[in-house]
Amino acid sequence: MLAMIALLAAPPYSPEVAARLVGFALTDGVAYARVAELADGIGPRLSGSPGAEAAVRWAVQRFREDGAEVRSEPVKVPHWVRGEERAEILPGRGRAGHSLAITALGGSPGTPTGGVTAEVVEVRSLAEVRALGDKARGKIVFFNHNMSTPGGKTGYGEASPLRNHGPAEAAKIGAAGALVRSLATASLRDPHTGATTFEDGAPKLPAAAVSVEDAELLHRLLQQGPVQVRIGLGCRSLPDVDSANVVADVRGREKPDEIVLLGAHLDSWDLAQGAIDDAAGVGIIMEAARLIAHLPQRPRRTVRVVLFMNEENGLAGGKTYARVHTSEAERHVAALESDAGAGRPISVGLRAGAGAQALLAPWLVPLEQLGAGEFGGEAGGADTGPLGALGVPFVGVQQDVSRYFDYHHSAADTLDKVRPAELAQTAAAVTWVAYALAEMPEPLPRSQAAATHAAGATSTRPQ
Repeated sequence: MLAMIALLAAPPYSPEVAARLVGFALTDGVAYARVAELADGIGPRLSGSPGAEAAVRWAVQRFREDGAEVRSEPVKVPHWVRGEERAEILPGRGRAGHSLAITALGGSPGTPTGGVTAEVVEVRSLAEVRALGDKARGKIVFFNHNMSTPGGKTGYGEASPLRNHGPAEAAKIGAAGALVRSLATASLRDPHTGATTFEDGAPKLPAAAVSVEDAELLHRLLQQGPVQVRIGLGCRSLPDVDSANVVADVRGREKPDEIVLLGAHLDSWDLAQGAIDDAAGVGIIMEAARLIAHLPQRPRRTVRVVLFMNEENGLAGGKTYARVHTSEAERHVAALESDAGAGRPISVGLRAGAGAQALLAPWLVPLEQLGAGEFGGEAGGADTGPLGALGVPFVGVQQDVSRYFDYHHSAADTLDKVRPAELAQTAAAVTWVAYALAEMPEPLPRSQAAATHAAGATSTRPQ
């Protein structure tokens, strides 16, 4: 509705610039070419791996070619490696044995030599596992959930604490291992990995994701009686290693010290190519910066692209960027993160102070042709999240994610899942939103609470 009202007034922007940016993003194919270079050319990019470091070098080179001022900013990242992965349901009570399709969760320790063999106990919430008490001692805790419904609301946000924190809770009460139903909206017996977190000094246990089909099998068999499972994992954590965020600036013509930040993450899980998570986001925001850099007249403010390292299993890149740049938080006038795959754009999300929608609405008209000219959904992201505590307004181009969790964190996250036309549409939308945020006469208002927090935060120098 706001965008429709804006049609009645003269636009506050140059229609020629809008046509140029949107038109080139829709037709030049560069965003998809960049995704292909990362996915097919470099491949898996788990932090600490050779692939991750190759991605840093690649990004620096591409930004130089695009005419941006580029640098790498050091980040110390975890180095977790995957080894053998095997699991089976043991025969018993007139029942045949079954192999299980599993994959270790990032951060999990490996099993002892010979693996872990134990009876399985099923839970569906963190409260349930805590309530088990001594009943969990020596058992394998199986975390089940109902996320696996295609289309519509994914349920990822509700189910993810089971993977993120469930194994740690099970370890605290003496469990021997953990199996977590894959956080997936579709599965062809293909387990989906993800990070799990153990507190320093707290007990740890081997933890793995199990495919949707095998989770259903476990659930059925547990209704009939006790089930024993044997798990073997060869994963381990090595000492942290040096890596980097890649930071590229397209300097503004009038207010170069004011920054519109575009973020995506270079790293990926090691099971596949990380095409939708997050080579797609990298390609989208690199295209935005490239097209803006090549305008005859750049926007008022600086557009900064940050390709973060270690989003998947630690957020070291996002945390380090916020810490290092705390003193200039007030200069960051907006942050936009692209980490939702390669689907088409559907709306613009906004988290800012009072009056922000009215200020931005007239600039959304060029997005009508892309089906994304209205406000809706959330704004923010994992890597840019720490900037929110420093008062930075968040803007986001919301995408169609109805198929995203079919492939997310799995061996199916490959380039063929990226539809070039839809990727180009989102690249066009992000490019225009980034330009609008950098060209608007006044920046988006900060919320009062965030602005107060930021004022205090900016007086603290980075450690």
